[in-house]
Amino acid sequence: MGNAAGSSDLLRADLVLEYPFNRTTGPVIGAFYTGLREQVVVGIRDADGRVVCPPVEYDPTTGAPLTELVKVGDTGTITSWTWVDNPREVEALDRPYALALIQLDGADTAMLQVVDAPGPDALSTGARVKIRWAAERSGAITDIEAFELVEG
Repeated sequence: MGNAAGSSDLLRADLVLEYPFNRTTGPVIGAFYTGLREQVVVGIRDADGRVVCPPVEYDPTTGAPLTELVKVGDTGTITSWTWVDNPREVEALDRPYALALIQLDGADTAMLQVVDAPGPDALSTGARVKIRWAAERSGAITDIEAFELVEG
């Protein structure tokens, strides 16, 4: 009498999970990505008049649809940060970097992005940074290669 765990009579069925649909980015996120390709950053004005960047389709407080896109700057201020000493192979940079919340000029919210800095001693909350655009842009968040510190 055979053991069930070692039996070759076990039934097997391969399972492949698929999601056979594409999601469009829509007018708000699509405008954000198109702007990045053209080296322009846009946010969106919420019901309270604040500029949310990256933009969202619906007001975070009321849930109402948002439509008023607003151009913001390509420079900003670090509001919080941490140092990544040992990046993995899939990280944005192949050397140590900062991961920071950056409030772009003209925006009232911060976005999480990479800051390419020489070391943690070069960074501080309140430091000014500027976008370093990718050489080849395709309309994706990776069009922002990294942020760099701005002197002065």
